[in-house]
Amino acid sequence: MSFPITRLRRLRKSPVIRNMVRETIVNRDDLIMPYFVCPGEGVQNPIPSMPGNYQWSIDLLVKEIKDLYSTTGIDKILLFGIPEEKDEDGSVACRHDAIVPRAIEALKKEVPEVMIVADVCNCEYTTHGHCGTVVDGDVNNDLTLKTLAAQSVTLAQAGADIIAPSDMMDGRVGVIRKALDENGFENTPIMAYSAKYASAFYGPFRDAAESAPQFGDRSTYQMDPANSDEALREVEQDIIEGADMVMVKPALSYLDVINRVKATFNMPLVAYNVSGEFSMVKAAAQNGWIDEQRIIREILTSIKRAGADVIITYHAKEFILNNQ
Repeated sequence: MSFPITRLRRLRKSPVIRNMVRETIVNRDDLIMPYFVCPGEGVQNPIPSMPGNYQWSIDLLVKEIKDLYSTTGIDKILLFGIPEEKDEDGSVACRHDAIVPRAIEALKKEVPEVMIVADVCNCEYTTHGHCGTVVDGDVNNDLTLKTLAAQSVTLAQAGADIIAPSDMMDGRVGVIRKALDENGFENTPIMAYSAKYASAFYGPFRDAAESAPQFGDRSTYQMDPANSDEALREVEQDIIEGADMVMVKPALSYLDVINRVKATFNMPLVAYNVSGEFSMVKAAAQNGWIDEQRIIREILTSIKRAGADVIITYHAKEFILNNQ
């Protein structure tokens, strides 16, 4: 039937009707909130390029996560570490007294209801800021796999619920899966950063994690933003190697990739609404150019509508507080 018998505006006439027929709904179960943990006590360092985000010492991070859980019900976080010291290959992250394992142990003791996703990468822990062991001016893939596997086991032993390798080394999911299984963590899932692009949207994160590369860039291991067929190959390889969830990062400029990955593989799909995407919204809101809360809702809805099952976002806490 066509107009005037069919009038599509009938289902938009009131908030109640619009809510009833809404196709895509973002709720707290879809969201993971990222945090940065740093050395010291009583530390809450503001991250200027990411308003409302901080580097937290372990004691204050525990208080923050307790507040997050009690006020919003968000029960999933992603942890990144700023270490006391760095080295050439990231081995400092493999120690049991490293910053993230200690944070996980404290959180599991004080807030056991909250699920912890532990990022696995070396960029925060290396003196050069690259995601692995550098040989002849580039990251050596196979040497890096050794530290990634060791770091993953250490994080699992500390109590991490999910291991999330973000380095983009070839073969790392298989190596990590084997290491976890051999150490009794066969039931610990892997959330693979499968299609992670060499993106300009990561700038604020590198300030937050103190992980900017000291030379060159990450184009030899992170993906070319122009490619989406290649993303399917990356995702397929991670699935073959044992990934339980796959990820597309960033989200907003890669909604087409999210959609293709979901349509092709139909498995749990995570999208990372990254720091640059977050900070652009904050900057525009501070200038009064946008309705911030409407923009946040629209962005998160678009990511889920594209096919994401889970969204990692720095907006998570405020989104729930403003939409309860």
